[in-house]
Amino acid sequence: MPTSESATAGDSRSLRGLLLLLATIAGISVANIYYNQPLLDDFRQAFPGGAAWIGAVPAATQLGYAAGMLLLAPLGDRFDRRRIILMQTALLCCALLVATTAPTLPVLIGASLAMGVLSTIAQQAVPFAAELAPPEGRGHAVGTVMSGLLIGILLARTAAGFVGQYFGWRSVFGASIVVLLCLAVVIIKKLPKSRPTSTLSYGKLLGSMWHLAVELRGLREASATGACLFAAFSLFWPVLTLLLAGEPFHLGPQVAGLFGIVGAAGALAAPWAGRSADKRGPRAVITMSIALMALAFVIFAFSGKSLIGLVIGVVVLDVGVQAAQISNQSRIYALRPEARSRVNTVFMVCYFIGGATGSAVGAATWHAFGWVGVCVAGLGFTALAAWVHFATRPRVNASAQTS
Repeated sequence: MPTSESATAGDSRSLRGLLLLLATIAGISVANIYYNQPLLDDFRQAFPGGAAWIGAVPAATQLGYAAGMLLLAPLGDRFDRRRIILMQTALLCCALLVATTAPTLPVLIGASLAMGVLSTIAQQAVPFAAELAPPEGRGHAVGTVMSGLLIGILLARTAAGFVGQYFGWRSVFGASIVVLLCLAVVIIKKLPKSRPTSTLSYGKLLGSMWHLAVELRGLREASATGACLFAAFSLFWPVLTLLLAGEPFHLGPQVAGLFGIVGAAGALAAPWAGRSADKRGPRAVITMSIALMALAFVIFAFSGKSLIGLVIGVVVLDVGVQAAQISNQSRIYALRPEARSRVNTVFMVCYFIGGATGSAVGAATWHAFGWVGVCVAGLGFTALAAWVHFATRPRVNASAQTS
């Protein structure tokens, strides 16, 4: 008969295995919204008559992902997340098949929109991890799954570029179908069912997100802080390609893409950030994250002609933004355990609004004020995050709901 200690060790190993599976699900699913970015020139050559509309392919994917977060992610509170993940995986394979065989650019754009909506499988995996983990290990669990998601984002462009170069762009989507089907087999065998925590109708489920945002100050603060920090992060990356293309670097987009590999430091820091949030509290880690991101933009400001400086700044920036995101998510999942999918949806929608704002500000600032102006704008968004973070600091006896 096993001892309680050995049973506990077995439970711990089982949980680690499930978290690694959820991390794999998150990474493989979210990668589908980034595969098309290095393939735009291939699309232009395949559909020369629609060259002016090639940019609509990644735009449709991002728009679809935002819509999927809003419309599909909350369903995890109402239905078994395992079933949702499997259904979305099957439908995503169908969308990928359409993309693989797309005869015209409009068909590819429509398939890309559907791929974006259905790739929100990742937004089921992260709350699932928070549900499976004990309260004292929730931050570490979220960090583990987020590390998988981040690695998927970082490696998607590299993988798509390699497969596209040697086998053609249609093979990229075909290969994704094969990977997803293999993943589905593992999910059926290994992933347990989740416990629905709500009986609300779909309409009321969506409407309840507004009430959650109004009632939970902690959710509003985390969403605002996360949006500002992701705005600073998103401001940097598009402009980096423009910086590297000019003097003194004269480097192409391939080199800019390699900086994403450097950003893997952020993914590796994710579990550490989760453990720190468990031990020291999310607010302490967020404070450190804001300081790291501010430091990154100071480094960038003095590295407009230094690749080494840019590399160092990227590592610091990625560690800062990922530590903040994981700490914020660990925090919001504790607010309403029965509504984790919905609070995650509120947070992530605000997060991506911040990212879109940062991208727009970055492009405009680059053309008007150059690299130093971009760095100042990044510091501005970081300072705004700091203001939100410290201005909303809870009083000593504040309730858990509003902290």
